[in-house]
Amino acid sequence: MIDYTSLYKAMADTELKNWTDDLQKKIHGLIFESRHGDMKNWLNVLSQLPDVKPSSIDLNSSSIRVGNRSDCSNETRIELNRLLRVFLPWRKGPFSIFDMPIDTEWRSDMKWDRLKNEIQPLTDRVVLDVGCGSGYHCWRMSANDARLVIGIEPTLRYVLQFHVLQYYINNPAVHVLPLNIDDVPQDLNAFDTVFSMGVLYHRRSPLDHFYQLKGCLKEGGELVLETLVIDGGQGEVLVPEDRYAKMRNVWFIPSCLTLERWLRRCGFKYVRLIDVNQTSLEEQRATEWMQFESLSDFLDPGDANLTVEGYPAPKRALFIAKK
Repeated sequence: MIDYTSLYKAMADTELKNWTDDLQKKIHGLIFESRHGDMKNWLNVLSQLPDVKPSSIDLNSSSIRVGNRSDCSNETRIELNRLLRVFLPWRKGPFSIFDMPIDTEWRSDMKWDRLKNEIQPLTDRVVLDVGCGSGYHCWRMSANDARLVIGIEPTLRYVLQFHVLQYYINNPAVHVLPLNIDDVPQDLNAFDTVFSMGVLYHRRSPLDHFYQLKGCLKEGGELVLETLVIDGGQGEVLVPEDRYAKMRNVWFIPSCLTLERWLRRCGFKYVRLIDVNQTSLEEQRATEWMQFESLSDFLDPGDANLTVEGYPAPKRALFIAKK
């Protein structure tokens, strides 16, 4: 059910070929020798997925669509629904599997719509998506003609969500690996485009993160960066005293001007701010597929422009830069 053979074969024709042997050993250990308490059950669920062939696949719609209701019986859809819920919570999406909606916490399509017309066309490019979750954006990248898309995601639950969907999508150009950016060799210089979306503020050293991303890129490659920002001038940065929007692992939230300087200081060129957007309750919310607290619980009930801690409410900026 989990087989990266097609990835290793594809890597052989790219600048990634020297990473193949080490990567193969690392992935085998992380998945098949994992001590994660749920891994045995997750792999068992993967082996139970109904053997249904989707009549159509649409990776370029707001909700990625796999198959139609007529492809399987109601009993099969009910069983599939039960199996998919083993992997709750589902955070990035949305998806529709045989006309069964997976209404994820994030409307990731809204983020994609903000950037898709601003980035360099992905046609025939080798792409890295850092912190990709269940792979929603990876499939959108593939639908825009990327040659090879590799997502890295350290949370095994989300990696297994990808493999559930990949069982039906079966796209040999898209792969999600159980890695974080620290697992990627320094100075690969192998990717045409690197996406880092929703990652920077979780890194204790934002400048080191930029150098890692830069090392992944070919000369002239494009970085697509999305992260939390604050309003403010050059040099202004919010460092939360403890939690930010109930998250413990938020370290630095810069102003856009500060973020631009960080990127230039790390050697990126042609830095462009393409969007600033305050996260809405339409874009991030609790659903039956993600029943924990979400954005509405993170905001001051008396002032939606503040978090419960009194900090500015989440606002996200999109930057594009070149190596």
